[in-house]
Amino acid sequence: MTTAQTHTAELRAAARHFGRRGFLTVTGAAAALAFAVQLPAAGAASAAEFDGRRITEDPFTLGVASGDPQPGSVLLWTRLAPRPFEPDAGLPRERVAVRWELARDERFTRVVRRGGATAHPEFQHSVHVEVDHLDPDRVYFFRFRAGDWISPVGRTRTAPAADARVSELKLAAVSCQAYHDGYFTAYRHLAQEDVDVVFHLGDYLYEYAVNATGGARAYTDRRLPAVFNRETVTLEDYRLRYALYKSDPDLMAAHAAHPFVVTWDDHETENNYAGGTPENDVPPEEFLLRRAAAYRAYWENQPLRAPQRPEGPDMRLYRRLRFGRLAQFDILDTRQYRSDQAYGDGWRVPGPESEDPARTMTGAAQERWLLDGWRASRALWNVVPQQVVFSERRSAPTAGYTVSMDSWDGYPASRQRILDGAAAAGVENLMVLTGDVHVGYGLDIKADFRDPASRNLGTEIVATSISSGKDGADRPANYDHLTAANPHMKFYNGRRGYVTVALGERSARADFRTVTAVTTPGAPVTTAASYVTEAGNPGLTPA
Repeated sequence: MTTAQTHTAELRAAARHFGRRGFLTVTGAAAALAFAVQLPAAGAASAAEFDGRRITEDPFTLGVASGDPQPGSVLLWTRLAPRPFEPDAGLPRERVAVRWELARDERFTRVVRRGGATAHPEFQHSVHVEVDHLDPDRVYFFRFRAGDWISPVGRTRTAPAADARVSELKLAAVSCQAYHDGYFTAYRHLAQEDVDVVFHLGDYLYEYAVNATGGARAYTDRRLPAVFNRETVTLEDYRLRYALYKSDPDLMAAHAAHPFVVTWDDHETENNYAGGTPENDVPPEEFLLRRAAAYRAYWENQPLRAPQRPEGPDMRLYRRLRFGRLAQFDILDTRQYRSDQAYGDGWRVPGPESEDPARTMTGAAQERWLLDGWRASRALWNVVPQQVVFSERRSAPTAGYTVSMDSWDGYPASRQRILDGAAAAGVENLMVLTGDVHVGYGLDIKADFRDPASRNLGTEIVATSISSGKDGADRPANYDHLTAANPHMKFYNGRRGYVTVALGERSARADFRTVTAVTTPGAPVTTAASYVTEAGNPGLTPA
């Protein structure tokens, strides 16, 4: 029996053991996960503590990170992994004591906070430290210590106070980093950018197999272990895949330089899954077991706070961050609660099935949360970091055009409820940040996408991929058809990279930053185009 067959057999056995009815409860799912991977239930304390002085190899091979900045508070992350490509990461199944420090300077001559944390084996020796009672809107530096080992230094910052007058905030948006499609060169450049925060919009990893030479990276000086040359299914698979991705030096540099705000799309679990419905024909309870493993590994390996810690196959990832009176960020999850894609997914002619008013992209609870948050917002810019293209995107400027059933075009009633809610709340400066499609777009969000003269309700900035899709091209093959079919599409580029957005009191500026290649390392970065949108007058114009 192959390794993949063994994993599948274990999943099926776990699902049969607990039964469908029991599995579909949170408690049943958590128990099934523990059963399948032979680990204590999430959150259980291990019996013994491992003396960190016995660690003989660098445990900080996956770097450090910070995330979800709040006024007076930062979240610090690391994971101990002396041998990251081994299932146990080179540590015994025992607790490890970790020390941390936060300072005003990179040399740590002005330490403002220090403390201890425990790296639990149940969470693959990951560490999440929430440091409170800090000054708002301030840069800090941090590091960890385990035994005699000291981590690399990370740089983070707190958010401004809730009522602070903030003149400018500069963010970066990134998405889609397939390891096997190329190098993460864009991250090396992003690490050098002067940005306040980075939003990762999904597809942090891919579940697909990575061969011994790293796919398109075509390694000649190293060989990757066979554990990566299979699709991720079990908790061990996902943990190892995060170790592979996080071992990338360019990704580590970006995490060390800036706080990240992360949300997932599909590939962190499985391509194009929808809620509890998998892409492939497997029993629902089996897929939810896989989803539980994926969600748990996601939390372990990301700079997320305690409220985001999953329970079985469920994890509340949508959340809200505020940066003074300048910006409110409503981070969405458009995977976990959505209706199944209409017409079997893919690009299809829209019709009654896709236009059913009952269909939802966000689920009812998340939709209410978003609209309630807008009604209470006092921010100048209301920004929605999320996963899939929000604006209409027709395939051709002729009758019989198709649209993507996986994007908001496959859920038009859900999109209209969001836009109606924004209008009712008086949101004047709506900006949607999007990933997923491996290209950069600049789009005007129209009151009626079928009427180019209709009012602009907001702007959508789509960040291209870090590496997914390999090198790409400035003008993809469908450039002429897509731009002709969608006059609200002001920008389209198919290279890899990221986008930076500077939010100001009068306008916002988006710079689409691209690299010439990812299949070879070290490509330079350039600005493919820059656009602005005025506060109170949505719509993109060239800078």
